[in-house]
Amino acid sequence: LRPLSQVVRMGRIHRKYLPGARIYACNNCHAHLTNHDDIVSKSFQGRTGRAYLFNTVVNVSLGPTEDRILNTGLHKVSDIYCNCCDVYLGWKYEEAFEQSQ
Repeated sequence: LRPLSQVVRMGRIHRKYLPGARIYACNNCHAHLTNHDDIVSKSFQGRTGRAYLFNTVVNVSLGPTEDRILNTGLHKVSDIYCNCCDVYLGWKYEEAFEQSQ
C-alpha cells in the first residue's frame, strides 16, 4: 500500500466547516476537524504525548486497518490523516479485543 500522500486524487477536495466558537483544527492547514462538544475523553496517552478521544470528526481520511498493541491492550485501529494536507493526526479505534475495552 502507498502512503496517502502518494495517492493521486482527482477532482477538488470539499472542505467541511463546523459552526461554533471552540473548533479543533489541523495544526498544518487549519482545516476543521471537530467541535469541542464532541470530546469524549482527554485522558488518553499516545506515542507522542497527550491524546483526545472524539465522538465525530470531519475532513479526514483513514489508512488501512491493522492490529496494534496500545497501552490498553490489542486493538484494531486505522490511522487518520487530514483530508486537505495529508498530515498524520492520530488513529481511530475500529475494534477492541479485550472485554474491558
